[in-house]
Amino acid sequence: MLTGILKPTSGKIQIDGIDPQKNRIQNAKNIGVVFGQRTQLWWDIPIEESFTLLKNIYEIPDAVYQENMRLFHEIFGLSEFIGRAARRLSLGQRMRADLAAALLHNPSTVFLDEPTIGLDVGTKEAMRELIQKINREKEVTIILTSHDLRDVEDICERIIVIDHGQIICDKRIDQLTEEYPMDRGLMITLLNMRPELLGRLKAMEGITSVAMADAFTLELTFTPEKHTAFEIVKEVNDFAQIQDFKLTEPSIERMIEKIYRSGEVKK
Repeated sequence: MLTGILKPTSGKIQIDGIDPQKNRIQNAKNIGVVFGQRTQLWWDIPIEESFTLLKNIYEIPDAVYQENMRLFHEIFGLSEFIGRAARRLSLGQRMRADLAAALLHNPSTVFLDEPTIGLDVGTKEAMRELIQKINREKEVTIILTSHDLRDVEDICERIIVIDHGQIICDKRIDQLTEEYPMDRGLMITLLNMRPELLGRLKAMEGITSVAMADAFTLELTFTPEKHTAFEIVKEVNDFAQIQDFKLTEPSIERMIEKIYRSGEVKK
């Protein structure tokens, strides 16, 4: 609906003051779109020829086109595959080319629909870094949809959660961490320990779970308002010899789960 492809059954949509259904051509000049499993590249011709066609379709001035291509070669590493046809690209290469194609005409807003779907772990990470880079360097507003909450956690500053057609949360991620405080995790590797350690930890207020993952690995969660990680490590050190420890922050996935469970519709 935001791109003008579908018409809403009710309500209104505007992007920069433009109705995307009534002014589809004008809106298309101002936006870029990347669909995770579809491409806007011509399947059987080299990528560079697809870019030339898009330059003509969007009537991009030569100077703007050359500058953008220079930047995209630097950001997306286009040189390694720009001479190949789209059908000969790996999924990661095609997603990079699609992202460059969506940005070629300097849109003010880019819609990314599941941009990391089907990518391997390393390529997903690279794609997230690219999205952040174009947001900073091109100052493009990015609206991203994803079922992979790692995308949201790594890329987004603001998150909107929809449940049965209702917006139940619309906040910056840093606000979420304050409004929905979550227990932090601590994993401690021990060389040895006294048997009373577990009982001591379980009796401490603010420690919400304690377990031994194996004979030498202690895992626990705690409420940061009650204890600091340093205080807990110091307590464990009185009953055991510590080899190493690792602090883990709550994931955005657990926060979203808590928002759904809360059942509170936020205006």
